[in-house]
Amino acid sequence: MQATSFEKDKIKIVLLEGIHASAEKVFSAAGYQNIVTATKSLPKSELEEVLADAHFLGIRSRTQVTEELLEASPRLAAIGCFCIGTNQVDLTATSLRGIPVFNAPFANTRSVAELVLGEMILLLRGVPQKNAAAHRGEWLKSATNSYETRGKTLGIVGYGHIGTQIGILAENLGMSVQYFDIESKLALGNAQAADSYEQLLATSDVVTFHVPETPITKNMMDQQAFEHLKEGAILINASRGTVVDIDALDKALASGRVSGAAIDVFPVEPKSNQDEFVSPLRAYDNVILTPHVGGSTMEAQANIGIEVAEKLVKYSDNGSTLSAVNIPEVALPSHEGKHRICHIHRNIPGILAKINDIFSSNNANIAAQFLQTNEKVGYVVTDIDRSSSVKAFEELKTIEGTIRTRILY
Repeated sequence: MQATSFEKDKIKIVLLEGIHASAEKVFSAAGYQNIVTATKSLPKSELEEVLADAHFLGIRSRTQVTEELLEASPRLAAIGCFCIGTNQVDLTATSLRGIPVFNAPFANTRSVAELVLGEMILLLRGVPQKNAAAHRGEWLKSATNSYETRGKTLGIVGYGHIGTQIGILAENLGMSVQYFDIESKLALGNAQAADSYEQLLATSDVVTFHVPETPITKNMMDQQAFEHLKEGAILINASRGTVVDIDALDKALASGRVSGAAIDVFPVEPKSNQDEFVSPLRAYDNVILTPHVGGSTMEAQANIGIEVAEKLVKYSDNGSTLSAVNIPEVALPSHEGKHRICHIHRNIPGILAKINDIFSSNNANIAAQFLQTNEKVGYVVTDIDRSSSVKAFEELKTIEGTIRTRILY
């Protein structure tokens, strides 16, 4: 995977699911021209065919990168998830193949925060049900169960980048903010950490979820959690579809325990815009249903396209794995006048010594060397003089435990 302009012409980049054109511009500006795009995810047979000779893959949330697909993609060097999550990628399989996976954990933060804030205001005012009634010719002019945000308590479950920004915006509306997170987090503004998840549920007028998809968060808003929820509270989920038990929410809405909800993500979502969306929540006027669009603004998608494409270009050009989710992170300077050899290997004792023995036996002058490891793999990047690089590079491939090697000119 050389970094010369000639070799860049040979590097094939596949961008699926309608990734923003900003990504293609980043690749083109860096000298990469062999770019294949598609506006949607591809069927398995087509996906395997297009990836058979691809070096870089860009996806959003629908394409599933399994071990079987990786086996059919022998040239694949890196994957970009043009979204926040990486659950659609087998991170263990990619790690053991030396394929870094990059994402955009921050680029759509503002978009999600604004959607949640808008939904919260509408639900507190009872606008969704009044709007639905008006569409049916009914006129529900009343202040009953219509409230301002000022003075209400917002409970944020998951106090990360999105949660903290929502908290700051909510405080500007005059709300009291409390949060719950499994890790200790520094409170921003006047936010307070709740003593427990149950305490947050019992004392919040609005509860919004911003957690990752993990075994711990699966159905964390279940029947038992709804029993702790404050009577008449509003529920918002713009995180992951598995976080809220939809059947339990259905019962809570029917009983009036929940006065309104906004759900952007679902346990099972249509595969395309042509497929029907099926959910018991369609029956409720006081529920805002959105098709997984929390981060779907033109600004967010453009920023995501730039952020992830730049990470892939940097990895291709200089070997940097900074912010990779499955490979040790190594931030690298430029390597003018030197050849850079990148070596990904299983994390077993003695690898670095063997690498340096090869450089020594080839009289290679090491200008710089970088190493990071995790529990499974290690990543060594070495800058050496050009005269001895090619022979040393070939010998590095023979070291037991080697997963992947690259030389950058």
